[in-house]
Amino acid sequence: MTPPQENTNNIPQDTYTSNETLVAFVDSAAAYVKTNGKEKALAEFNNPNGSFIDGELYIYAYTFNGTTLAHPVSPEKVGLYRLDEGDTGTFLRGYIESVKNGSGFYQLNYVNPTHDNTLESKLVYGVKIDDDWWLGSGIYTGPAEPSPVK
Repeated sequence: MTPPQENTNNIPQDTYTSNETLVAFVDSAAAYVKTNGKEKALAEFNNPNGSFIDGELYIYAYTFNGTTLAHPVSPEKVGLYRLDEGDTGTFLRGYIESVKNGSGFYQLNYVNPTHDNTLESKLVYGVKIDDDWWLGSGIYTGPAEPSPVK
């Protein structure tokens, strides 16, 4: 699959992306890495006008030790170690566990900027590139789920 070529950042407020679209988007980014190499891929993933931003979807990349390699929406996070960042660190630890053997999904609650920063349920999917790093993306799936932890 070729990566999307058009940047469509204006998704309708009542539209949610499918799980299949999420997986295809992330898999296309992993294929881009294999074809173009890490350096070129990370440059493209960090490009806020690049081919790996499509509506609510964008590719981010991390090392397995928690350092951000790519984040086109929040470039100030690139180079930061994030496992000690409270809820973000907890989320990343769970996400890393889900992808370390190849690929996986992780569910969390996160603010949705396309819905006035309302807390919503978000499904993220990631793919291990090699033993050092992984990449992923996520989709909002609806209203936030109550935490099972009290």
